[in-house]
Amino acid sequence: MRLRLTSMTRFGRSIQSFIAPNGVFLRGLVSTTRESLQCFPRRRCWRFVKALFSTIQIKSHDYTYLRRTVLGRLGVAAGYDAGLVDDAMAVFDEVRNDVEIFPEVRPALEALRREYVLIAVTNGNANLRVIGIHDLFHDFVSARTAGAAKPARQIFDAAVRAGGAAAHQTLHVGDHPEIDVNGARDAGLKTVWVNRNGRNWPGELPRPDGIVTDIGELSEMLEAVKK
Repeated sequence: MRLRLTSMTRFGRSIQSFIAPNGVFLRGLVSTTRESLQCFPRRRCWRFVKALFSTIQIKSHDYTYLRRTVLGRLGVAAGYDAGLVDDAMAVFDEVRNDVEIFPEVRPALEALRREYVLIAVTNGNANLRVIGIHDLFHDFVSARTAGAAKPARQIFDAAVRAGGAAAHQTLHVGDHPEIDVNGARDAGLKTVWVNRNGRNWPGELPRPDGIVTDIGELSEMLEAVKK
């Protein structure tokens, strides 16, 4: 194993992105009447969203802004009141934060938190308190607060500042080879790839410093390195 952690004093963890069930966004626009928004076939919907995104690129890192804007304008285009976007976002937030935590996560992070500073890093808008894991992290960095989304260096720099160590003393752990691992490496961080599903590492990318199948294995790896 190529991972060197003898001077590692901070630990950043990526929150895996969570995709809501198909249609939850559009159903949310009319949640008060429990109807489904049928006005937009999927292809037309994506054309609408793509055209809209081209006009709001300046905030392309802010997923909350993007979701509210897309939902609101889709609803208005379909003939619904713009105020229903609040209902839509409430539905999205409920599903977004209804996350089943893998059984090894809490005990592993509790153990890691006792020895490292843990910083949660996400491109999305997960609410750690609602999910029930806010107590496992010392701080939280999102694309919205950092002003940029992974794999941009800006969000990794923000995570490094939050942890209080230098980039080369910071370990970023994530499940996406390009967005997490390669982005963090380009920002000067050490990296570990969480490969839960046995995927092959992309041959065109530099390999991570370490590979684990779950967070529990990461804890064991760090303990072994210290010995």
